[in-house]
Amino acid sequence: MLQVNPKMLPRLAEIEKDLILRRKRATEEQWLSEIEGIDMTLTFVRTKQADAARLTRRAPVSLGIPTTCPPST
Repeated sequence: MLQVNPKMLPRLAEIEKDLILRRKRATEEQWLSEIEGIDMTLTFVRTKQADAARLTRRAPVSLGIPTTCPPST
């Protein structure tokens, strides 16, 4: 599963806005199968937005710097 870079949140918002406008037109034109496809895509976009937003709230974890043990003699 691919993770969305949090820097892409503005682009995802732009895509969501475009999909909402397309859905409105599809509703006006009664393109039922188009509406269903747009609804699915909107669900996926919103899920990706939530995932990316969650990544921005997560604090980095310090794993420390690995060290080597001196050789045993």
